[in-house]
Amino acid sequence: MTDQKLKPAPLAYENEPFLNSPDGRILRILAEYSEPLSRFRREQIQDTVVFFGSARFRSRSDAQKTLTELQKGLGHEQAAVEHKRALTSVDMARYYEEARRLAFLLTQWSREIPARRHRFVVTTGGGPGIMEAANLGAREAGGKTIGLNINLPFEQYPNPYITPSLNFEFHYFFMRKFWFAYLAKALVSSQAGSEHWTSSSKSLPWLRLRNWQRRFWL
Repeated sequence: MTDQKLKPAPLAYENEPFLNSPDGRILRILAEYSEPLSRFRREQIQDTVVFFGSARFRSRSDAQKTLTELQKGLGHEQAAVEHKRALTSVDMARYYEEARRLAFLLTQWSREIPARRHRFVVTTGGGPGIMEAANLGAREAGGKTIGLNINLPFEQYPNPYITPSLNFEFHYFFMRKFWFAYLAKALVSSQAGSEHWTSSSKSLPWLRLRNWQRRFWL
């Protein structure tokens, strides 16, 4: 016999090695369902409008500023190449501004709907480009706006215009896609490139299943 007491085992939900192991995967997946759900309920979000688009488009003011700076240094081959890219960026900035304006008008309109919960909330992937433009437009209109980020080693970071309490970070792509679809009433796919249209089109079966008794707009 010994008087030495055995140290208590950690509670399962506080056991980090288990939670981060393959055996804990089901709990991590459930967390990416239940945690966003609790926040959407707390923030009284009823439904959303999802904006898809390129992460590389810039605002007109930013693109024009870069172009102006490059024009001062023209004279060598590399500067000419960068100048051409800057001209393209200025031209493509119209898609950023269009997404920003549409999100502004949508949010302005939705805030006037007599409802207890927030309707048609602008939702994006939370990154730069068209996503940033839509979040910015919604914020300028005084509404809440959602960012569904994904944990990536490059490019993807939360833009500063997302409502802080509605800024999400996902590990599992399919759970992120689930939340894009689950509350969506409409999907806006901007000038983007094939990879973004592929992402948009893959969401349509989810949206049809979810909205089979409701109207859905593309």
